[in-house]
Amino acid sequence: MEQVLDIYERPYDSRRPVVCFDERPCQLLGDVLMPIPMKPKHIQRQDYHYERNGTCVVLMAIEPLAGRRIVKVTKQKTKKDYARFMKGLASSYPKAEKIIIVQDNLNTHNPSSFYEVFKAPDAFALSQRFEMVYTPKKASWLNMAEIELSALSKQCLDRRIAKIETMTAQVSAWTVDRNRRKTNICWNFTKNKARDKFSRHYDTIKN
Repeated sequence: MEQVLDIYERPYDSRRPVVCFDERPCQLLGDVLMPIPMKPKHIQRQDYHYERNGTCVVLMAIEPLAGRRIVKVTKQKTKKDYARFMKGLASSYPKAEKIIIVQDNLNTHNPSSFYEVFKAPDAFALSQRFEMVYTPKKASWLNMAEIELSALSKQCLDRRIAKIETMTAQVSAWTVDRNRRKTNICWNFTKNKARDKFSRHYDTIKN
C-alpha cells in the first residue's frame, strides 16, 4: 500500500508518467419493447423486459495528474487484449523514459501477456517501457482507475446499450470530452494518513 501511495505523492514528471489501469465488464442489453420517447412533463418510459446481447469489457488507463485517459472497448479481457492495449498505451507516450503503471494483480497483468501476441524482441522492448506496480490483494480501491471507471459508469453507461459498436461510440465521445476538459483526479490519501488510519495494523507488525 505504501509503495502505491508514495508513487501518488510524487510531483508530475512527463518522463515518468504515473498511469492507473483497470477493466470493467459491461452487459449489452437491448429493449424488447420500444421505449416511449420523453415529452413535456414526462421522462422516457421503458419496459422492464430486456434482452441480453452478450458482454464486453472497457479497458481504462488514466493519468490522474494530467487529466488524460485512454479507453478501449473489447469483446473480452484476454492476455492478447491486455497486450494490445498496453502497446497502444506505450505509443501514446513516445517521449517517456518509463511509464509507471498501477494495476491490480490479475493474472493477465504482466509482461508474459506481451509474448502471447508479439515476437520476443518486440515483447521484451514493450516490457521495458513499463514499471509495473501492483495494488495489494483486497485493496483495489488504491487504483485511481476505479474512480474514473465509476465516473464513466454513472455518466455514460447508466442505461441499456444493445450493441458493442454503440458502446464503443458512446465511450469514445465521453473520453474525448473528459480529455478536452483535462478532468484530473485529486488524490488526498497519503502515507501519513494511512499510518494514522491503519495504526492498529502497523502496531501488529511491530509486535
